[in-house]
Amino acid sequence: MLIVGAGISGIGAAYHLTTQCPGTRFAVLEAQDGFGGTWRTHRYPGIRSDSDLYTFGYRFKPWTGKPIATAAEIRDYLEEVIDDHDLARHIRYRHRIVSASWSSEDACWTIEALRGEGGETVRFTANFLWMCQGYYRHSEGYTPEWPGMAEFKGRIVHPQTWPDDLDISGKRVVVIGSGATAATLVPSIAPAAEHVTVLQRSPTYFIPGRNKIEIADTLRELGVSEDWIHEIVRRKILFDQATFTRRSMSEPEVVKQELLAGVRAHLGPDAELDPHFTPSYRPWRQRIAFVPDGDLFKAIAAGKASVVTDEIERFTETGIQLKSGDTLEADIVVTATGFNLNVLGDIAFSIDGKALDFADTVTYRGMMFTGVPNMAWVFGYFRASWTLRADLVADFVCRLLEHMKASGYRSVVPALRPEDRDMPLLPWIDPENFNPGYLMRGMHLLPKRGDKPEWQHSQDYWTEKDQFPTIDLADPAFVYAT
Repeated sequence: MLIVGAGISGIGAAYHLTTQCPGTRFAVLEAQDGFGGTWRTHRYPGIRSDSDLYTFGYRFKPWTGKPIATAAEIRDYLEEVIDDHDLARHIRYRHRIVSASWSSEDACWTIEALRGEGGETVRFTANFLWMCQGYYRHSEGYTPEWPGMAEFKGRIVHPQTWPDDLDISGKRVVVIGSGATAATLVPSIAPAAEHVTVLQRSPTYFIPGRNKIEIADTLRELGVSEDWIHEIVRRKILFDQATFTRRSMSEPEVVKQELLAGVRAHLGPDAELDPHFTPSYRPWRQRIAFVPDGDLFKAIAAGKASVVTDEIERFTETGIQLKSGDTLEADIVVTATGFNLNVLGDIAFSIDGKALDFADTVTYRGMMFTGVPNMAWVFGYFRASWTLRADLVADFVCRLLEHMKASGYRSVVPALRPEDRDMPLLPWIDPENFNPGYLMRGMHLLPKRGDKPEWQHSQDYWTEKDQFPTIDLADPAFVYAT
């Protein structure tokens, strides 16, 4: 067994494998020089979670800090899991996988990886691949090409590759983009900068709130154990999130006004929310950024930051010319413009010598693929914490592995059943339901989905938490071989 990636999904997979499938031989291959995934890649000022750690953390490991955590706090949490369960001996750092080839005759994958700075080629064989490498390219972020960028005399940086030597002090900074990254970065750099301008093409929704959960503090005062607190708080957060999501669909205008009222409460009753804070789409068609303790709006209210809603005409030597005719002078431009989607780690996959294109496959519940043997992919939730789904997928994979072991099966391949073969094939995610830019740019690379539960990627935790444990492993959708 090979687990790909030592971020929050891969470490969780290793834990579940050791506890649910004891005795299984496995290794974790990680391209970076340490664990953490996203929380190691991103090093920009203020980097923090945009999900609460009670649900973003594992169900088996209580979270005891503030709900919104820094990257360093999350890495400390992951390190405790590694140490507590003796997982370090399984992890191989600085191993970047370049190819994975399946042999039906041998019923195994052969993996080629480049090890260390020298790029030495090493090979592994595995009877199962558990893909936990995430969904975006860690080596580079997404930056559009605008005219005149080469003429700009200042520095252009992407948060994903934040340079260690970048000095913000006294500088005029323009941050392009207004999602969770910008909401995190701006209040962190605003005190040192001369001024920070958030330049957005269109606004996003925010939820400002206190970075604490009162029920957790009350339960601690009552001497309740951390295990119980973790479970109680998780359930309350999940219930509240489900209610909010349902209301966003059933009464979007009411929810929209509630969100805008939250922003106005921090900026003042006379603040103009249109156009800078009033999106044209209904809530939850894109991820909503949580603003702990309203820090972004405090920076704006203090005059250290501002928002401009416009489009870029071109870069100039001293800043950015906008399509409205206005100009933003800048010493530093930060392109908080999102990710480059990758599909299963940009690895060259093949099956029996034939190159594999995942866009030609149909997903089985967003975690396996038709025609692809002995592989599972962890792709978390958009509207709930990623790790909730990582835990559900882990339970399924471990149950599948134990079933195969008990039955003497060497391989399993998802396949459309006769009644499925005429169903319409649809994009991986319904763009009317959820449409962030990185998904829209890369949708053509992703597997298709069908119109039946088995062949959909529902993104619904409340449905999947009941469905996944009851998946029938004898369903003809699973084709086994001995």
